[in-house]
Amino acid sequence: MRPVPSASSWRLAPLPCPAPPRHRSPTAVPAGEGARPFPAHPRSIMTLQADFDGAAEDVKKLKTRPTDEELKELYGFYKQATVGDINIVKPFLNEEEYQRTEDIVKKFENGIGKELHQKLLERAKMRRNWLEDWWLNVAYLDLRISTQIHCNMGGPGPYIEHCWPPKEGTQINRACVNIWHTLKYWELLRVEKVAIERSGNSVLDMNQFRMLFCTCKIPGLTRDSLGSYFKTEAEGECPSHLIVLCRGRVFAFDAMHEGSMLTPPEILRQLSYIQKRCYSEPDGPGLAVLTSNERTKWAELREYLIRLDPKNLALLEKIQRSLFVVGLDDSSPHATPEDYTELTRLGLTGDPTVRWGDKSYNSIFFSNGTCSAFCDHSPFDAMALITMLSYAEKKIIENEGKWKGSDNVRDIPLPEELVFTVDQKIINEIGCTKELYYKKVSDLQLVSYAFTSFGKALIRKKKLHPDTFVQLALQLAYYKCHGRPGCCYETAMTRRFYHGRTETIRPCTVEAVEWCKSMLDPSESNYQRLQLMHKAFAKHNKMRKECENGKGFDRHLLGLLLIAQEQGLPVPELYGDKAFTASGGGGNFVLSTSLTGYTRFSGSALPMVEHGYGFFYSIRDDRIVATCSSWKSCPETDAEVLCRTLFQCFHDVLQLTVTAQL
Repeated sequence: MRPVPSASSWRLAPLPCPAPPRHRSPTAVPAGEGARPFPAHPRSIMTLQADFDGAAEDVKKLKTRPTDEELKELYGFYKQATVGDINIVKPFLNEEEYQRTEDIVKKFENGIGKELHQKLLERAKMRRNWLEDWWLNVAYLDLRISTQIHCNMGGPGPYIEHCWPPKEGTQINRACVNIWHTLKYWELLRVEKVAIERSGNSVLDMNQFRMLFCTCKIPGLTRDSLGSYFKTEAEGECPSHLIVLCRGRVFAFDAMHEGSMLTPPEILRQLSYIQKRCYSEPDGPGLAVLTSNERTKWAELREYLIRLDPKNLALLEKIQRSLFVVGLDDSSPHATPEDYTELTRLGLTGDPTVRWGDKSYNSIFFSNGTCSAFCDHSPFDAMALITMLSYAEKKIIENEGKWKGSDNVRDIPLPEELVFTVDQKIINEIGCTKELYYKKVSDLQLVSYAFTSFGKALIRKKKLHPDTFVQLALQLAYYKCHGRPGCCYETAMTRRFYHGRTETIRPCTVEAVEWCKSMLDPSESNYQRLQLMHKAFAKHNKMRKECENGKGFDRHLLGLLLIAQEQGLPVPELYGDKAFTASGGGGNFVLSTSLTGYTRFSGSALPMVEHGYGFFYSIRDDRIVATCSSWKSCPETDAEVLCRTLFQCFHDVLQLTVTAQL
């Protein structure tokens, strides 16, 4: 992938890309001889053209083949096993296994690995991002499990902390204000006035923001597809209707009327109409439940629905094309600023009749005025969503959670009910799917607590990186709970690159394990523990920077595997080595973690493996909000215990920085 250039305004069209760094990395494999510039706003056209011209010249100077030394640097954790760098695999192997891994690496490095890398370079010449299609397919669209349960992400609205404490009777009044501010963000995207995001001096790719609205995954028999219907004003017409799910029924109404957006009183009128009908009439069939099925099953049922009545296709497409889905949920989850557990759990795994699992964004509003986001993960990563949600929250706070404009309601069309043609087979399938759904999610243990003793401010004061602080404390907590290291996946953002998504940081390093052991060894001095902790911090900080700058290794290893499979070559021995799976490769991380930033928004997702944990966290000035999930059916794991142990480890780490200096 190529880095994104600096620019003075954001365009949703493809970005011109300067040349990759001279040190080639897995996510910066050179591709092609430059890229075509695109029309830009007048104020930015000179800057963008200069970026493009410079990029084109740099690309011409690139070597077409890496040196042997550069190739060695591309072998990620296997080169680490060989060269003795961070030794990601070593915590999980005995000496005999480790020696075998070294032998496999040398064989791979001098043989098939070199050949596969050259094939990867050839692929990169034809694409501005050699990974993009592969990642979308392998990580999301090829999955046949229930992605709604296992892959979707969600998170509670933090409004209970300021404008909107839980209160019965406020559901649709709050919903209409929230929806309106969300629509204003859609409007900003349409006119291309969303500010460019940056990390330090680097501009971040904004392509994921196109997928926040008017986007839906479509089930396929062997592979799903992604339908995105969003367009900027310059690109043309864009769908502008909302879908509302309530008590098993589906409604639609347009968010625009005669060229202007509906106001909160007008949205309230639409929601009131829907709610009144649903409360006074029988429940609908709950067709949305089918999106929680295994993917091939859902694809078959979708095809059956279309055969049953061609009108059903038009209704499905109307849902697919909608801005987003509004779910009106009858539950009233308990929530406080210190305990988001029930709200988070119901937001992620609540009533399946009021969420369309394939939509990129569902906004769920509960009976007591609390709310939650629920999203398909395939089109974007959490931080794009959080940027949008933070915008809406800021506006809600500025207006004290109220609408301060006109209460006038224009003569707008009433919502339309989308009535699907169903038969007994579909009714039975809905019942069976709902039963399976509740059986699976009832096995979920999820806790979401705020650690309030301190937060980012004090951690920074100790000259420690807040994210690294949490990750190393989590390693210590896992070691305390399980008596062994925990292979861990932490999401790193690679949006410095064209259409970049993520790379994997692996926090379970040799340095982290040595520090954990010292913390549990009563014979170790606090001074020695502190020295080991600083080494572990330094290693994690270094890895994070490498991953964010395209020098990680997991995506590159994936690319080498996929190029072998694509060309019908045998799967290299390296991928069958115990070290690969024991250290988390192939989707085997027991700790699946993600930082949702330094905002009030926290998130949640389920464990990657049956004997693992899902762990999302947000870090604020005065607190750390941690959401931990596990499966009750696994006797080894307990999300409550891990979370409580983690909070104690926060104290332990901070105390170490104090006592070691006495």
